[in-house]
Amino acid sequence: MSETLILHHYDASPYAEKIRLMLGWKGLHWQSVLSPPQPPRPNVDPLSGGYRRIPIGQIGADVFCDTFVIAQEVARLADAPELDPERATGDASAILEHAEGDVFFAAIGSVAPLTLLGTLLRTVGPFGMVQFALDRARMVQGANVKPPQGGAARSIMKAYLEDLEGRLADRDFLTGDAPTIADFAAFHPLWLHVASRRQPLDARYANLVRWYARMQAPGHGTREELDAERAFEAARAAKPRPLPVATGDADPRVGRRVSIAPTDYGTVPVAGTLVAATASRYVVARETDRFGTLHVHFPQRGFALTEA
Repeated sequence: MSETLILHHYDASPYAEKIRLMLGWKGLHWQSVLSPPQPPRPNVDPLSGGYRRIPIGQIGADVFCDTFVIAQEVARLADAPELDPERATGDASAILEHAEGDVFFAAIGSVAPLTLLGTLLRTVGPFGMVQFALDRARMVQGANVKPPQGGAARSIMKAYLEDLEGRLADRDFLTGDAPTIADFAAFHPLWLHVASRRQPLDARYANLVRWYARMQAPGHGTREELDAERAFEAARAAKPRPLPVATGDADPRVGRRVSIAPTDYGTVPVAGTLVAATASRYVVARETDRFGTLHVHFPQRGFALTEA
């Protein structure tokens, strides 16, 4: 079975940039399938069962939803435990949680609306801008979080920049001499903020500016473009890999029909049979006419599993 990661993504996705940079730092070869920024995504929806968010990873007949489990797969492929978010502790865990919470939303909410519209217009064109804006508005309306806006968002971003600047005063990376999952998690909302504003980071944050350039220096690894049909063929040609072994008490829902969805935003459920539950991950089997059995992996953190 091929162990090459297929990443279903779009180039302007900040969460995908987090994964692309991990692949670059580890010098990995990976395969790219470009997706629309918003649903429907015919290149990947048949594999994931309609999971709302992007990026999505794939290795054969195993599909990985959310960058938590995609990062775990990169860590495994690269033999780099420092990239596994499950292993993050102390400062690294706190940085990761903060960056992927209020800071991520503030990265957009702190940008002037006209500037943001101009960025969207340049990135996806007039029709794409309308589609994207309507889709994201619907997603926020159905969300269980309230993104900060305006002055509140600007205050969060300013505090974040100052915190990172201080952390980087005497080190090259946030927790030491080499990047960990904390660095990649911290980077991606800044990348979104810089891209949305179409301006570089403020030069007053000299340590942060150097770190930002350092994080981008290795690039994205060896990227091979695929069309959707080749990704589908990879799923058809493979069987799901052996299931992970759970430690501790078994989840009583294993073997039962379930649905699973994020608890914050993009809360569209995916249905299937729960076939494994570890300390950090759920694996749901989907039986399809097109591909046979697929195993779709989700993190436990930030997701709710209910019996169907």
